[in-house]
Amino acid sequence: MERVLADALLAQSRDPCVLLGTLCGGEASAERAETLRLVLQQLEERGAGAGTLAEAAHEVAKGYLVPLLHASPGAGPAGPRVLRAASAALRSCARLAGPELAVALAEDALRELPAVQSVELLAAVAPCLRALDDAPLLRRLARASVELALAGDAPPAVGARLLPALAQSADPALRAAWDTLGSSELGAEGHTGPELLVLSALAEKLLSARARPADLDARLCGRFWRTVQAGLGRAQDALTRKRARYLLQRAVQVSAELGVDCTCGPQDTMGPSLFWWSEKKRDELLKFWENYILILEVLEGSQIHVIKPVLPKLNSLFEYAVSEENGCWLFHPSWHMCIYKRMFESENKILTKEGVIHFLELYEVKSLPYSPELSEFVTGPLMDVLSESCLYGRSPGQLLGSGSPLGLKLQKFLVTYVSLLPEETKSHFLLKFIQKMAGRHWCAVPVFFLSKALAGMPRCKALGGEGLLALRDVLQCTMITHQVLLRGAAQCYLLQTAMRLVDVEKVSLSDIAAFLMSLRQEESLARGTVLWTELCDWLRINERYFRQSSIGGSEGHETSLKAYVKNLVQEFVKSPGWETGESGFMPDWLEARLTSLMVLLAVDVEGMKTQFSEKQRTQNVLRIFLDPLLDALGKLGTNAYMPLLRTDRCLQLLVRLLHSCVPRGSSDQDDEVSTALQTSVMSAAESVSQFVLRRLTMNELQSVADLGRCQLYLKVLAELTSLQVKLGWKAGNPTRQVISPLRTACIHHLQDAGDGKEPTLGHQVQRVVSMATLAALCEAMNQHPVLQLESPNVEPMDRFLSTLPLSQMLQKPRLEEQSSCVHPLENGSVLEESPSSPGWGKTVAQYLHDQWVCLAFLLRRHGPLNPATESDMQECFLPAVEMPAQTLRSALDVLTVLPADRILPVFRCMEVLVPKLLTSEESLCIESFDMAWKIISSSSNTQLTFWPNLEAFVHFVFDNEILVIAAKLKGQAYFKIKEIMCKIIEMSAIKTGVFNILIRHCCQSWLAAASGVSQGSFSSAKDYSELVLEACVFGTVFRRDQRLIQDVQTFIENLGQDCAANIIIENTKREDYYVRICAVKFLCLLDGSDMSHKLFLEDLAIKLLDKDESASRSRTRYHENSLQHRVKNRVWQTLLVLFPRFDQNFLNGIIDKIFHAGFTNNQASIKYFIEWIIILILHKFPQFLPKFWDCFSYGEEKLKTSICTFLSVLSHLDIIIQNIPEKKLVLKQALTTALQWCLSHNFSVRLYALVALKKAWHLCKALQFEECDAWTTVIECSLSQAESMHGAGNARKNWQRIQDHFFFSAFHPLKDYCLETIFYTLPRLSGITEEEWITLDKFTTFTDIPSNAGSQWYLSGTALGELSPGDWSQQDRGYTLGEADSQSEWADVQKKIIPWGHKALESDLELMFQDRAAKLGKSISRLIVVASLIDKPTNLGGLCRTCEVFGAAVLVVGSLQCVSDRQFQHLSVSAEQWLPLVEVRPAQLTDYLQQKKAEGYTVIGAEQTAQSSDLAQYCFPEKSLLLLGNEREGIPANLIQQLDVCVEIPQQGIIRSLNVHVSGALLIWEYTRQQLLRCAELAS
Repeated sequence: MERVLADALLAQSRDPCVLLGTLCGGEASAERAETLRLVLQQLEERGAGAGTLAEAAHEVAKGYLVPLLHASPGAGPAGPRVLRAASAALRSCARLAGPELAVALAEDALRELPAVQSVELLAAVAPCLRALDDAPLLRRLARASVELALAGDAPPAVGARLLPALAQSADPALRAAWDTLGSSELGAEGHTGPELLVLSALAEKLLSARARPADLDARLCGRFWRTVQAGLGRAQDALTRKRARYLLQRAVQVSAELGVDCTCGPQDTMGPSLFWWSEKKRDELLKFWENYILILEVLEGSQIHVIKPVLPKLNSLFEYAVSEENGCWLFHPSWHMCIYKRMFESENKILTKEGVIHFLELYEVKSLPYSPELSEFVTGPLMDVLSESCLYGRSPGQLLGSGSPLGLKLQKFLVTYVSLLPEETKSHFLLKFIQKMAGRHWCAVPVFFLSKALAGMPRCKALGGEGLLALRDVLQCTMITHQVLLRGAAQCYLLQTAMRLVDVEKVSLSDIAAFLMSLRQEESLARGTVLWTELCDWLRINERYFRQSSIGGSEGHETSLKAYVKNLVQEFVKSPGWETGESGFMPDWLEARLTSLMVLLAVDVEGMKTQFSEKQRTQNVLRIFLDPLLDALGKLGTNAYMPLLRTDRCLQLLVRLLHSCVPRGSSDQDDEVSTALQTSVMSAAESVSQFVLRRLTMNELQSVADLGRCQLYLKVLAELTSLQVKLGWKAGNPTRQVISPLRTACIHHLQDAGDGKEPTLGHQVQRVVSMATLAALCEAMNQHPVLQLESPNVEPMDRFLSTLPLSQMLQKPRLEEQSSCVHPLENGSVLEESPSSPGWGKTVAQYLHDQWVCLAFLLRRHGPLNPATESDMQECFLPAVEMPAQTLRSALDVLTVLPADRILPVFRCMEVLVPKLLTSEESLCIESFDMAWKIISSSSNTQLTFWPNLEAFVHFVFDNEILVIAAKLKGQAYFKIKEIMCKIIEMSAIKTGVFNILIRHCCQSWLAAASGVSQGSFSSAKDYSELVLEACVFGTVFRRDQRLIQDVQTFIENLGQDCAANIIIENTKREDYYVRICAVKFLCLLDGSDMSHKLFLEDLAIKLLDKDESASRSRTRYHENSLQHRVKNRVWQTLLVLFPRFDQNFLNGIIDKIFHAGFTNNQASIKYFIEWIIILILHKFPQFLPKFWDCFSYGEEKLKTSICTFLSVLSHLDIIIQNIPEKKLVLKQALTTALQWCLSHNFSVRLYALVALKKAWHLCKALQFEECDAWTTVIECSLSQAESMHGAGNARKNWQRIQDHFFFSAFHPLKDYCLETIFYTLPRLSGITEEEWITLDKFTTFTDIPSNAGSQWYLSGTALGELSPGDWSQQDRGYTLGEADSQSEWADVQKKIIPWGHKALESDLELMFQDRAAKLGKSISRLIVVASLIDKPTNLGGLCRTCEVFGAAVLVVGSLQCVSDRQFQHLSVSAEQWLPLVEVRPAQLTDYLQQKKAEGYTVIGAEQTAQSSDLAQYCFPEKSLLLLGNEREGIPANLIQQLDVCVEIPQQGIIRSLNVHVSGALLIWEYTRQQLLRCAELAS
């Protein structure tokens, strides 16, 4: 049509120059520019380019088109049209006017880059430039274009039009562009996408099917392939990846078409080249690359069910890639790594996990040759993706605590891969692997599994000193996590890694000792564990092969561990040469820890060298190592001139040895080492005790730095006291001799401090030391009651402690003669000498803390006496004890100044004071509750202080005496306690373990009261039954990351003694299920015959039923394993536990609620519990049978499928009638009821009724119930029909499944009544999540609450626990078949087709639809679809998508505004961007149809009319217009008259019509099908 118009214009104008001038003279517009383009293109085709026309073309270009091009904004609806039309017109002008115009235009445009107009102009005139004459200009233009494209922000036209135009113009431009691209930096960040854009634009020349020079053949360039691989594996955007796939596929196609062998030069001397082609292996190569590209295209999707069947094809790629003859790589392994990188970078973590597992499993089935690229991939992208915790989750159906499949595969992979590495590369690979672990911050789960994988490596000499340092760095990474068990387990495995991989000849014992110091002994390395024994054995075997150490042995001689440790102790005890006087600071504890650890290791190693245990030998070995220490300790009491630093170091080593020598996990009484060590220490006990007494009492501690020494001396004294008590507290022991003078001297110092003189620093330090000593003595007497019995005169001490000014702060000393040097303390903090420094604040806090330690001891010893009146205050013997209100106010005052780590003794005092004041000083007690809770809640993020503080707070606020008094008064304190209780439960939802402390303490207190320890106080438990109620149903639904941590912790715990962390780290039992365990064990211990216990249990049962009812009301339908499901499940578990304590009177009040629960819509696990408890009630109390029969009397419409619950109960009729003398009536009623429901319309109900009928009938025959003989025929017939049922669906299978189901086949309501069935077996069989399974061993290991030995809570008496969950479940769950995960390579796989050509899709959406379609190689038909009568955006969106897919010419809609509708966009999925849309309003349809008829279109209506044609018989003309009707009214009558033909779709059903979108889609497809057949016939 355009050519016809252009010819008409030229025919009417005799002079083309005049016509051109006329077109250039009017107002600029897109239409005028397009008309000018048509005329110029027609003139160009006619070859009229000489004389005046050339001059006219030159004038049009310079005078009109160039200004028009620069004036065009490029935006708005007309902007792109003007740009395209003007550019095309300029190309014609350049060809008409000659190459000089093209050169001039290109020069001008080149100076104005990167403007969009300049790019369009250059793209237009570039084909007009001459290859030889304009070669310099072409090179400049090519370089500028490539540089602009690589900058990353170039206009889209650079890649879409300019670069392809330059590539087509001449070789100089192509070569310049190729050279410019090659000179850019390879792999620069952000360059991959632009480089692939340039390569795609030049692909037709660089990857040409015609022979090219070698330097212009991209297939032979390694840089080209590296860029393609970067795009395939690492590109973030889909467009860049598509360009890379396009280039790869084009290279393969070109190679196949050329049929010439080629090889891309190797990048190194090893391995194959990046790309090669051989005609001899043409078929294999085509197959390989076809599968390769297929995998990459499928990976672009996000649906795992589409991707997973393709993964076996990846295995075939490896089979192609490795030669069977010589076992070397045929294809460069980096191609395979691109696929894995793409999977690792996927946003779909399921796909990422599949990719990781596939790679790890690769070496289980294939033996791949060594490749450096593969090793770099393992230590690079693979380890990067392994850092994601979410990949380590359990697989569906895998049991809790069974371990991560990925973690286990990682261990197998590492062992296999390293074993296949060449010996010379193993060390380098493992070092790089470990350094990668140390090079980033890992989460707890990945670092644990990586450490475990390394520990599973076979022994080899792979790591030297650098590797050991790298392992130390990894250890530092493990310290970041708060999960103590994961942290400790990772340390254990890293130590095992060192023992397996370190080459002892390359490291010294000093290196090993430094590495061991990186471990936390309290988490991973302690005596008595398997790991300790393994370490000792490793040292014993290798001790003579270690590299020469800096300590021990002369140069050139071997040194044993024994000699090394002996010299280590000597060097440690020796006084350093740089010590100058008594003012030296405290030495670091690190050296003492190291020395003590090595001593204990050396002693145990020496013990392994003898076959039999010899106490004397152990004693001798210890004496060899510790003689220097014991000698120094023996002189402490007599040698006043021993250097201070030496004494500190000796005492530090003594404390560490006594603390570390006791083996974990076993009794230390049988341990020879600890016994021998303690015996040796006792020989120096008198000297050490006298030294401590002198240092603490003789004013020798004068500086702030000496406070650290005070703590050291007190630790020594505590260790010696504990040791002496253990060995026997005798009259003449040295520790006892110093306690009394120490106490007296401290009291004397403290009394002298209040003489009114201005204090000096020395005096204040001595005061702090004396108070700390008294506190230590009080704690010792508290810990060892024998000390109190042996203290003859403690009255002065008690009177002094009681008169301490509790609120008085420690006064700052005067500043004269003070220095400000810094002194490190044991905990790593520092103190400065100057009392004005922050260190003095810590000193004051310690002083106040020690005061309240002493006062807590005093209060516990005497208990607060009756409060003294004002007149008695002067006569108080113990004021702090006799005036508790004043003491409590002082406690509140001191809480405002003490830090969180110093408040424990204050809480202990308040625990004693508040019960005596709750009645008289309620407001003061409430204030103490509030302040204490404020401190606790504000420190919840401080792990080290929060848990001990919380425990002290719970002991204080929820003291049983306080609970009793508050419940009796029912005042504000009572409600404040309940408020705090709710806050603790609320906090436990976000901080696991908080509720555990509360429920454990309360249950222990109430049990003590119940056992008679505190008579009468259990009655208060009923007032706080909400606490037990919440405990019985407690447990949050964890987030995925929390579940992962719990899974891994359970896995570690299941390792038992094989993981030393399980032995060393105390199980805090903070998991949520321990709350329920505590509550259940508490309830089991209560005595139903005790009235207070009975009332408590009944009140709890009523509240549990109310809880279930409220949960049911909150949401009638709920998901399986939701919080609502879990709460209801726990309610009925607890009711089952309580059932034996229920009597008939109580059940009369709750039986209706229980039956009502059976009618509620519940998950299967809950139904089993409800059915079970109903069976037990009817068995124990047959009086409730009439109520049970009434449950079947409701109409079926009301009951629906809930009747299955009662039919399940009826199936256990043999249990129910055991206690009924007259069974005939019950059996008759059961048969009648079962037969009635066998006729139900619902299939599930019929199945349950048949089961009940079968069980009841067998019981009748067993009891020889003759009265039912009349029913024999009908019952036997019904059961026989059920056994042989057949027909549609799975009826027979379901009948078999329900009979085999555990609840009807193996479950025995009486024999299986135990904790194991209630909390583990039944939840497991009913399909509830593993988080709800509580094994019996968890009940037995929870020893905070004793077990009731006289109860029935043992293992089940049947084989129920051995069963596996069956296929059939109750009617709330469906039955689904699982997919087979392990598939061999599929013959065909799902692939989303790409209906355009393989060339990369550019982002130039400003092109007209026809231009875009042509650019993509899309076929456009001549079908017009008119949808102006359709109203709904969903139908219009679906039609738009259908029209685009089948290549319709245009879609006509009533309003273009529908395109912006979200429902339209949701259905169209961007089809509107690739399909022309035309707006024709319904009122304009008549004229539009007439116009199209005039253009030769046949107007076809999709409508049922009297004369409509059958779609199956109708033949569509090529030029067809399809009119679709309105959703409700169809095509109006006036428009039917405009139609040439009506076509209707043949129907077989009853419904009158199809959806309009479906109808349109059927007609559009039929048109397309006919046109395809017609084209095929013409082609043949």
